[in-house]
Amino acid sequence: MSETIKNKETTSSSKLDWRSFFNYKWIVKNIPFFLFLSALAVLYIYNGHMADKLVRKISGSEKNIKELEYEYKSIKAEVIYRSKASELVKAVEPLGLKEPKQPPIILNAP
Repeated sequence: MSETIKNKETTSSSKLDWRSFFNYKWIVKNIPFFLFLSALAVLYIYNGHMADKLVRKISGSEKNIKELEYEYKSIKAEVIYRSKASELVKAVEPLGLKEPKQPPIILNAP
């Protein structure tokens, strides 16, 4: 029986230790520290949200750059194709322009 009384005393004294540790004075004394921890938590969450937002923005920009790159390559290929001599002749034929058969005359200044 004495052992159960001792066990009850030790458990009740350990409960009292925790209660005395977290008393009103201790909490009031550590309010600035709790506020500091709260500010750190808010900054941590804000930083995570900003990082996610930045990753989404970068991903969108990369997608846009790839689309513009594909468009540039297709337009460049079309320009190169249309600038061939045979395609140029076909393009200006409806305007009445023809390819000259004689070489140009060079004029020499006196």
